[in-house]
Amino acid sequence: MLLYPDALVLLFLAILLDALIGDPDIIWRRLPHPVVFIGAAIKALEKRFNSENFSPYQRKAGGVLTLVILLICSLALGAMLHWLAKLMPFGEILVVIPAAILIAQKSLYQHVAAVRDGLVNEGLDGGRQAVAMIVGRDPDRLDEAGISRAAIESCAENFSDGVVAPIFWFAVLGLPGLIAYKAVNTADSMIGHKTEQYGDFGWASARFDDLINLPASRLSGLLFVLCAPLIGGSPAKAISAVVTDADSHRSPNAGWPEAAMAGALDLALAGPRIYPGYTVNDPFMNSTGRTSASASDITAALKILIGACALLSLLVFLLALAI
Repeated sequence: MLLYPDALVLLFLAILLDALIGDPDIIWRRLPHPVVFIGAAIKALEKRFNSENFSPYQRKAGGVLTLVILLICSLALGAMLHWLAKLMPFGEILVVIPAAILIAQKSLYQHVAAVRDGLVNEGLDGGRQAVAMIVGRDPDRLDEAGISRAAIESCAENFSDGVVAPIFWFAVLGLPGLIAYKAVNTADSMIGHKTEQYGDFGWASARFDDLINLPASRLSGLLFVLCAPLIGGSPAKAISAVVTDADSHRSPNAGWPEAAMAGALDLALAGPRIYPGYTVNDPFMNSTGRTSASASDITAALKILIGACALLSLLVFLLALAI
């Protein structure tokens, strides 16, 4: 915000633009998405600093250096765009459009709704095909309940990572904060895995991603709690699920929105899941809830998602007025 006097106003406009337009395929079929460039930079850095001949210490140091380079470059890029925006007539578009591209409200809704529509219109095959686009678990082992729960879990977790966190970091640091967040989040998704190849090299990116997602995950859970009445759910039950189960999730952040969504829907989410080649035996979020989810539960989750996005937009608008 210090880099541009009307940053929160521009953020509100970016939120509206993303809600209306999202990520049109007609554009990204012809142009590379900005995240593609971030991914290419991460691959280049990984090739340079994660040699199989390096010791674990060298790999970890290379991962720290990779993170620092990503942060410096992304912060500098965002600051440059803010600076250009102040110099050019109608330069605000240099802030609003990149911000709208990096906020994922509409695309998240569309991907989750596609799972529901696949189940309704094409049965299990349609649902499995659609859910395979947004989760990594083995789709062939999922029945309707498993497909529905996977879609809802993805909706909850990605609301925090793809919507709330980008908006939060823009509100705190302007476009530099948003671009830096996306760079770290992309790095976590690419190299933040506990494997032989990435266990040491991706350690810094994974831990830093956990840290910068702490505020957004808590805010996401609160927004879901507040929106539970939209589907006749109980805010008290959603709060209880968060208090009881959020900290038992393997992620320090994902449990908050997932538990809140589970309580709002009265579903048991997370729990044991089958991925290609291995099984994860995690505890349930809201373990007393139903496990027999269906396409109608995805619709209910989408209503909560819309309400949470609207509340977040209102919060940004009020902050813009106040500041």
